[in-house]
Amino acid sequence: MTELVPGGNVPLPGGILTLRVPGPFDVSALITDDGGKVRGDSDFVFYNQPTASGARLQGEQLTIDPLALRAGAGRVTVVISSADPAIPLARLPAPTLYVTGPGSRVLARFTPPRPQRETVLLLAEIYRRGGAWKLRALGQGYADGLAGIARDFGVDVAEDTSAPVGAAGRGNTVPDSNGQARQVNTAPYSNGQAGRVNSVPDTDGFLGLVNSARARAGSPPVSLDARLAAAARVHASDMAARGVLSSESPDGTSVYQRVTSTGYAYLTVGEHLVSGPRTPDEFVEYCLSTEQSRRTLCEPAFSQAGLAYVADRSGDLYWTALWARPFSPGELARTASEVVALTNAERTATGLRPLAVDLLLTNAAQAHSDDMVARAFYSHTSPDGTQPWDRAAAAGSTRRSIGENIACGQRSPAEVVLGWMNSPGHRANILKPAFTHIGIGLAGGGRMGTYWTQLFGA
Repeated sequence: MTELVPGGNVPLPGGILTLRVPGPFDVSALITDDGGKVRGDSDFVFYNQPTASGARLQGEQLTIDPLALRAGAGRVTVVISSADPAIPLARLPAPTLYVTGPGSRVLARFTPPRPQRETVLLLAEIYRRGGAWKLRALGQGYADGLAGIARDFGVDVAEDTSAPVGAAGRGNTVPDSNGQARQVNTAPYSNGQAGRVNSVPDTDGFLGLVNSARARAGSPPVSLDARLAAAARVHASDMAARGVLSSESPDGTSVYQRVTSTGYAYLTVGEHLVSGPRTPDEFVEYCLSTEQSRRTLCEPAFSQAGLAYVADRSGDLYWTALWARPFSPGELARTASEVVALTNAERTATGLRPLAVDLLLTNAAQAHSDDMVARAFYSHTSPDGTQPWDRAAAAGSTRRSIGENIACGQRSPAEVVLGWMNSPGHRANILKPAFTHIGIGLAGGGRMGTYWTQLFGA
């Protein structure tokens, strides 16, 4: 059985497939052509229309016979939503997709990141590649229900005006509210060390494609960095050799640790791990096809990038794109100040007084982020048993009341503050009236990217 990550794919055997999502979920499916559009409403399989040519829905179980799909069908997208519309996905257990082939052999399993604001998820797709069929894990979310997904796929939907409808939701590889994650110019970049230049030629036109997309989104251009490109190549080679998309190698080395192993110290980092596209143009087009993936490519915090692609034995290409902002003391201070500003904006919006920056709390917060990276843990409790108030006191703080938020994996101040505000416990700290002071710390280099600490005092 193959454990899939978002974007990962697995070849499928011939015969009938069974896809099952246990739990309090409604399962649906959209049958489309290779361009991702349905031919009509009959291509939408859901609880009120449980059958279509080659597809049958029975409760939590969807049966697909690829050879019996209607003429021209090249893809089946599996969708889930809450069985009770009054209960959001964020309050349900994380969904898990089980894919079974002929002979009841379990072929693959996929558990996407836990949804936040999404009301439905594109969980996976079965698609035709040449004469064979494959399964790709997705995890893309929508916040406007089945109606939003159906419209994007070309289905005419008569909306129930009593149902809440919102804006398009976030996509795949999103860190959850606790931070647990589980994707120009041609002038050379100099990191400030005399004689050391880390440029890399844009031989594939990748940079122009990326920066055109970033410009359309209002984001500054990125430049290519040789160290990021080297880390991307090592990771793409590992994925191609194993025939699986993964953010970690079998020994537990993450794609972020590959970056630091090249000597690149980053403030924030992001990635795209993709298989299938055949050219940089197709790769960038794929990265722009979903909300979260597009957000990563266009993230204003990133200033440098590296790209590599490696073919596996069958000729499929495995891509790794790395995005980062290099570390500097000035950038560290600027980023921490932005977190403070966003936090205070949330407080003032509810009528609370803004928090003042406290140097001792800042030192304690920064030390904790550094420690989580150095000792490879993620917790309010340090390996030696110290708690937030212990660390604040050790830094010299005499504040009577201490609170702490931590997160890891988020790529920007806006993303980390949004994650905290979407989590009741973290939100309570940010909006606690008694708190008067704050300190921010962040450090890059661990298994899950950037580690953030927010320390409050009164």
